Amino acid sequence: MALALSLGRRGQGNVWPNPAVGCVIVNAGRIIGRGWTQPGGRPHAETMALAQAGDAAVDATAYVTLEPCAHHGKTPPCAEALVRAGITRVVVATGDNDARVDGRGLSLLQAAGITVETGLLAEEARADHAGFFTRNAEDRPSLTLKLASSFDGRIATRSGESQWITDAPARRLTHAMRARHDAVMVGGGTARKDDPSLNVRGLGIAHQPTRVVVSRRLDLPLMSKLARSARDIPLILCHGPDADGPLKRTWADLGAILLPCALRENQIDPQDLMRQLAGHGLTRIFCEGGGALAASLISADLVDRLVGFTAGLVIGAEGRPGIAATGLQHLSAAPRYELDETRRVGPDVLHVWQRR
Repeated sequence: MALALSLGRRGQGNVWPNPAVGCVIVNAGRIIGRGWTQPGGRPHAETMALAQAGDAAVDATAYVTLEPCAHHGKTPPCAEALVRAGITRVVVATGDNDARVDGRGLSLLQAAGITVETGLLAEEARADHAGFFTRNAEDRPSLTLKLASSFDGRIATRSGESQWITDAPARRLTHAMRARHDAVMVGGGTARKDDPSLNVRGLGIAHQPTRVVVSRRLDLPLMSKLARSARDIPLILCHGPDADGPLKRTWADLGAILLPCALRENQIDPQDLMRQLAGHGLTRIFCEGGGALAASLISADLVDRLVGFTAGLVIGAEGRPGIAATGLQHLSAAPRYELDETRRVGPDVLHVWQRR
């Protein structure tokens, strides 16, 4: 199952809206098939593993990180494929909360006389499939907020200088994290100030995550790196209902996808923002600021995971904070996170926190 989980992670970031599943087939103590969800979500992991196993799948055991699907979509159900292949035992890490599956896959296997076991490395599997589960249960993607800051929590000097607070190893790891998410998201202020590409660089991979920019009025530079690459790497612009009509047409002509979002207190409603992105199919979003967007997402209790890179320098109170004002009055109202990981990355420190 640990191998199946590692295989499934190969699909993270490029199989949405499907889950990134892994499957390993074993017969007589020998691995005869391995598979993971392919780019675009198909073929599924079980299909890939069964194709590799061939006739040797008869009387074999399949280890799958998510309950095999039981519904007919663009491909036949994986549960039926396992039955047809002659698999006699299926070990599943965790169930599928998709209403079209949700126990039906396990029931189909059991009805065919297959031995079904569940719960092996379930916690790890739930973490890997968190985005898929959150989209099904809460109609939103899972959200990771990443900040690179000084020891005193500043992301730039008073003049706005921020390159580079952290060193090259932390920046390289950030690109690896981007690659495992469906989309990288920033606010309009960050897009205007930094002119980012929001792509994955230096890892030798072809897949690029979708870029998402949240800008109420779409007042973004039309000669920016994002604008020039909108036809090459998907770019979603989340805007308010009062965005300028000609600007919307211009960005659409450049190749951007426009998602209108509702407003709340004169800002894009973070709840509706996440609903719109879920409706587009996204399951895992990696948010890199800026401060106003981060504050709105935290205040709405939409952040599932915090990733912090802390550098050994002090900027001072005049520097720019990573998160804008939230209006918090009492500590009891602040969302709490539990420490999941901490380690040294070059000269910097990585700390990862999970929603309680």
